[in-house]
Amino acid sequence: QVQLVESGGGLVQAGGSLRLSCAASGRTFSNYAMGWFRQAPGKEREFVAAISWSGGTTWYADSVKGRFTISRDNAKNTLYLQMNSPKPEDTAVYYCAVRTGLGLITTMQEYTYWGRGTQVTVSS
Repeated sequence: QVQLVESGGGLVQAGGSLRLSCAASGRTFSNYAMGWFRQAPGKEREFVAAISWSGGTTWYADSVKGRFTISRDNAKNTLYLQMNSPKPEDTAVYYCAVRTGLGLITTMQEYTYWGRGTQVTVSS
């Protein structure tokens, strides 16, 4: 059974830092791109960042570029999101996902496997 489990969320002050992890089990995803999405209350889920299967290429939403860093450790089947200088508007539930489609990497529909999310709250 495929399972993605996010961890590392919590309360952080604006300007601080936080690292999210996503542990995959049930199969290896080393051949697939993976990504992070987030959903704030009352808003639609949105793309945050993605990384190629090798880790050699990354993509970021403009809102987080320069502040967040996505990385992966294929030996550990784990995805990471380093959040530096978070802002209150980054408050959301963060989800990791595995992309099996071949379309636009920022599109939710291209991702098949999803975690249940971890809450990140940024205080001002």
